Amino acid sequence: MGTNTDAAQYAGNGQVRGADKSWSGEVDSKLGVQGTFKANAMFSGTVQLLSKQNGEGNFTPELEWAFAKAQITPSLALRLGRMGGPFFAVSDFRDVGYANTWVRPPMDVYGQVPFSNFNGADLNFQTNTGLGTLSAQLFGGQGRTTVARTKVDFKKMLGFNATLEMDNGLSLRVGHLQGRLTAHTTTLAGLVALIRTTPFTSTANELDPTDKKATFTGLGATWDSGNWIVSGEYTQRRTDTYAADTDAWYLTLGHRIGKFTPYGTVSQLKHVDSNVTNVIPAATPQLAQLKATVDGFVASQHRAQKTWALGLRWDAYRNVALKAQVDRVKPDGPGFFINQQPGFGTGASVNVYSLAVDLVF
Repeated sequence: MGTNTDAAQYAGNGQVRGADKSWSGEVDSKLGVQGTFKANAMFSGTVQLLSKQNGEGNFTPELEWAFAKAQITPSLALRLGRMGGPFFAVSDFRDVGYANTWVRPPMDVYGQVPFSNFNGADLNFQTNTGLGTLSAQLFGGQGRTTVARTKVDFKKMLGFNATLEMDNGLSLRVGHLQGRLTAHTTTLAGLVALIRTTPFTSTANELDPTDKKATFTGLGATWDSGNWIVSGEYTQRRTDTYAADTDAWYLTLGHRIGKFTPYGTVSQLKHVDSNVTNVIPAATPQLAQLKATVDGFVASQHRAQKTWALGLRWDAYRNVALKAQVDRVKPDGPGFFINQQPGFGTGASVNVYSLAVDLVF
């Protein structure tokens, strides 16, 4: 992967190193191994190890999935352990490049939630209806991840998903989750403590990232006719802390021509609310400096950008797909770019060039 700028780096969710004019293979490189063990007709287990650049900047393999499953009835299943976070339409295979048309799921949407798994339980129900197959999932537990070397917890997680797969190739999905978010950042903790020594504690309370409510809602639709592929999602993120409220959407259109699938995607991430009102006045040099520090931190959390992407997938062999993709990203502020230089995000678009080889064994 490479871009046409050195003013910032294009990176995956929570990563600390990305790509600029110096091409990098670290953003999208992943290696996973999965095994399923069946004890009998009722009980089974699944384990998945995944290596990719994480929020600490290394590729240490991590236990992505590790759960036991009980098939209580033909239509009802219970799982316990570590499972993929069912937050998006392609959550279960977002890291399996071969299973996706794109090089990577659209960042404008999928970059909103840094958690890829959670520890807990879920209950899955599936039944046939007059419209198609209906799948419903209830889940709860807690998750932990690292975003740019900052530990983030999501506790008291509770959510649901429902998907309707119709015989005509149309699939509809709705999902929602809520929980309590905590970011373990000493820098922000120090800033919050300093503001609380002033009369402007309301700003400190809004900045404080400890045990704050967060919700995420998603709607999705996919139509696969065999030759044509149309997919889209609309999502909303809301929090009671400094992590900005955002809305996002994408729409993908692809057409299979033999072993080749050209496709295009347009997506957008909108900044809705910073959730922080800076009431600190610039009455003294010390307060002016504190006010500027808060303003700078809030600005660094501004998440807004729009992306146009064109790509081509070639299914060269039964288990090998080659992909080329060009994204034109127009950020408003930092967007999802990292290591920005002064002035980045003031209107200029960035071209992102990607080549990928996806294999399954």
